[in-house]
Amino acid sequence: MQLNKMAWRTLARNKRRSLITSFSVAFGILLAVTFTGSGDYSYTSMIDTSAVMGFGHVSVEAAGYNDRPGLARRLTEAGGVRKTALGLPRVAGAYVRIMGQAMFATGAKSVGGVFMAVDPQLEKPLHNFFLRSIVEGRLFDDTNGRGAVVGAGMAVKLNLRLGKKVIVTVTDKNGQLTSELTRVCGIFKTGDDSVDSGMVLLPLGRMRQVLNYGPDDATLVAVYVNDLRQVKRVRTLLAAKLDHKANLEVLPWQETQPDLAGLIAVDRLFNYLLQFLVGLVIAAGILNTMLMSVLERTREFGIMMAVGMTPRQVVGLVLIESFWLGVLGLLLGVILTTPWFIYMSRVGIDLSRHIGQDYSAGGVLVDPVMKLRLYRESALVILLSAFGLTMAAGVYPAIRAGRTMPVESLKET
Repeated sequence: MQLNKMAWRTLARNKRRSLITSFSVAFGILLAVTFTGSGDYSYTSMIDTSAVMGFGHVSVEAAGYNDRPGLARRLTEAGGVRKTALGLPRVAGAYVRIMGQAMFATGAKSVGGVFMAVDPQLEKPLHNFFLRSIVEGRLFDDTNGRGAVVGAGMAVKLNLRLGKKVIVTVTDKNGQLTSELTRVCGIFKTGDDSVDSGMVLLPLGRMRQVLNYGPDDATLVAVYVNDLRQVKRVRTLLAAKLDHKANLEVLPWQETQPDLAGLIAVDRLFNYLLQFLVGLVIAAGILNTMLMSVLERTREFGIMMAVGMTPRQVVGLVLIESFWLGVLGLLLGVILTTPWFIYMSRVGIDLSRHIGQDYSAGGVLVDPVMKLRLYRESALVILLSAFGLTMAAGVYPAIRAGRTMPVESLKET
C-alpha cells in the first residue's frame, strides 16, 4: 500500500511525462484497433462473399471433386447430408447444389461458363449472392422448369433479354454431350465482370434430368455458419456425423477457395508485422521515458535505500509506476478509440474513388468502404498486449533503479 502511494506521488509530480507515456499507450491501442478491425472486417466480408457465391463456409462434396471438378463426380443422398448439416449448432443454412462447366448458346453466338443449379424453394438471398444481385426479372419458380438467370455480361455477349432462349450444353455423368433449351427469366449483376460474363443459375431438378443424375444426387452441399470462428468446429462435427458415408469429403472454405485463403494469410501476416513494428516503436518510447525518469531520480533512490528501503522494494516501486501508467494508458486508449471505432464500424471511409466499385481480390469482390469489425478476443489481445508492453518497458529501468548504490548516489548533485 505504501509503495502504491509513493508511485502515485511520483506520477503526479511529473504530470506531463506521465500523460505523454499514457497517450503513447493509448495511441498504440488506437492503431492496433484500426489495423486489426479493418482486417477482421475485410477478411470476414471477403470470406462471406466467396461463400455465398456457391461453395459455402463448409462444403460437402463427392470425393475428388475439389481437386478435379467434373459432373461425373456426384454426391448421392444429398438431401440427407443437408438435413444432417442443419441439425448442427452454429449452422445457419445448407443448400443442395450442382456446379459445373457448360456452353451457353443463342442463334449465332456461344460462350463458355459455369452453371449453378439450385432449388428455388430452398434458396435464400442471404446465402446466394446472385439472388440478391438480380436487377431484371426474378428467379425461376419450378425446380423442374426451364428457367435461367444469367449474368449481365453474358446477356450483353449473347444479346439476351427476358424471355429469350438459351441452349445449355453439358457433359452428363456418363461423359455424353447433352443439351437443354432454357428461357431467360432473370438477369443479375454482381459488379465482377468475370462472374457476370460466365455464371448462370439453372433449376436443380431439370439439371438432374439433363445430367442423368438420381433424384437426390448433386455435386455438393453448401453449408453456412453464423460465425466464421466456428467453421473448423462445424466441419469437424459434420465430418464425424458423415463418417459412415463413403465417397464424400467435408472441406472448409480454405480448401475450396485456396486463392482467397492464401491472399488473406499473406495480408494478415503483413498486418501483424506492421502492428509488431508499431508496438516496438511505442515500447521504445515508453522505455526511454521510464529510463530517463529513473536516471533523474538516482539521488532519490539512494536516499530511499539509505533510510532502509531494500533494492527489491525499489524495483517494485518502479514496476508499480509502470503498472499504473499501463492502466491509465488503457483507460485513455478506450476513451480515444471508442468514438473512432463507432464511426468506422457504422459509417466507414468510402475508397471507391481510389479502387473502383468492382475491385476484386482472389476472385472475390471487395467492399470499397473501409470499416472496422473487432471480435471480443481481438480486443482482449490488444488491451493485454498494450498493457504487457508497458510493463515490459518498465523492467529494465526498475532493475537499473534497484542497482543504485546509496553512497555513490548521495554524492551526486
